[in-house]
Amino acid sequence: MDDSIAGIARARIDTVKARESARFSAAHPQSRALAAEAERHFPDGVPLHWMTDWGTPFPLFVAEARGARLTDVDGHSYRDFCLGDTGAMFGHSPDPILRVLADQGGHGLTYMLPTADVPVIGRLLAERFGLPQWQVAATATDANRFALRWARAITGRPRVLVFNGCYHGTVDETFVRLADGRPVHRPGLLGQAVDLTANTAVVEFNDLPALEAALAARDIACVITEPALTNIGMVLPEPGFLDGVQRACRATGTLLLIDETHTISTGPGGWTRAADLEPDFLVVGKAIAGGVPCAVWGFTEAVAAAMKHARAAAGPGHSGMGTTLSANAMALRALRANLERVMTSAAYDHMLAMSARLADGIRTVIAARGLPWHVSSVGARAEFVCAPVPPRNGTEAAAAMHGDLEAAIHLFLMNRGFLIAPFHNMTLTCPATTADDVERLVACVGAACDDLLAGA
Repeated sequence: MDDSIAGIARARIDTVKARESARFSAAHPQSRALAAEAERHFPDGVPLHWMTDWGTPFPLFVAEARGARLTDVDGHSYRDFCLGDTGAMFGHSPDPILRVLADQGGHGLTYMLPTADVPVIGRLLAERFGLPQWQVAATATDANRFALRWARAITGRPRVLVFNGCYHGTVDETFVRLADGRPVHRPGLLGQAVDLTANTAVVEFNDLPALEAALAARDIACVITEPALTNIGMVLPEPGFLDGVQRACRATGTLLLIDETHTISTGPGGWTRAADLEPDFLVVGKAIAGGVPCAVWGFTEAVAAAMKHARAAAGPGHSGMGTTLSANAMALRALRANLERVMTSAAYDHMLAMSARLADGIRTVIAARGLPWHVSSVGARAEFVCAPVPPRNGTEAAAAMHGDLEAAIHLFLMNRGFLIAPFHNMTLTCPATTADDVERLVACVGAACDDLLAGA
């Protein structure tokens, strides 16, 4: 029996993981104390259960962060390549966002009324992403949920289609996976009262014939997808796949929603502008307002006209879209500042160069040690995967994820001052990331590999 995972002995993974967990515990007494105190009122000591997903014996409590650096309550400094799991993609507290927070704080935070920033934001979004009409939500989950509801209202069709392994926040309809070729609820889903597979079709990414077959019945209102899957490892589209998705949608009267919340790392206009995609809806959240909670969703003039018709036909009442804090004054100010002064071409040039340098460095580390791993990239987002070849769909990507091995690597890096995404081996570079940050992370990944290979 092969007693190894991705070229690393299982026993050695266990040894490194246990040792690094003990090292973390010894080095973080303040975090341990805060976690114990917080557990009186917060399960596992955290206000959001995702905060326990780092593989540490107790949560790491943060004191402050700025640029590409983060400091914990025990005084340890980290070079941050996680960046709030994309929420701080452009660095922690960029100066233009800080100025907005200070200024707007004295003028009211939320009115449920528009401000003078709105027409400027509309122009900036249209110029950047190519869609003429926009709405603002509090999160990408909300934006995706609202767009899907509109798609059903416009088309009169009940169903949506997702790709296996997708991630679109916590939108119910997207929590469907394939298991042995059958649609099932996503593993771990809690409290689900209705069968999501009744109104959600799911096919593999990069399988155009399967998509075309699923759309043939013309009961799908909307296909929702990222340009590349990013939350189950990384799955890049094969040449022609996204164009094929667009053609299949148009041929069957199905609307297309592109979720750029993660793939905005590609460039100033995301993958959509870089690849000249023409979706009916486009969603961007997380980092769009520089870390202030905010999301935007855009749509075509044809969709806007259809929305107006659908709303008139429905009559007065609650549309089911919107939240009271959506498009609040603070979020609008931060959104405008981020679009104008943070998400610049110069910022992206630096981010992309740093990420390419990081990806090349880790490829060299992997090759030098003969590990059956690879590196994939989406702009400023790079990921090293403990599998020999890039996956072409969600099933292959899931098989390439090795929780214990990844946890051992993450703990090793964290204990030496580096943060990467806790869910898999994803890294992000921001405008504040330096070449020295990159080189030091590459060296630390090399040291982690050497430690895991010790005694092999």
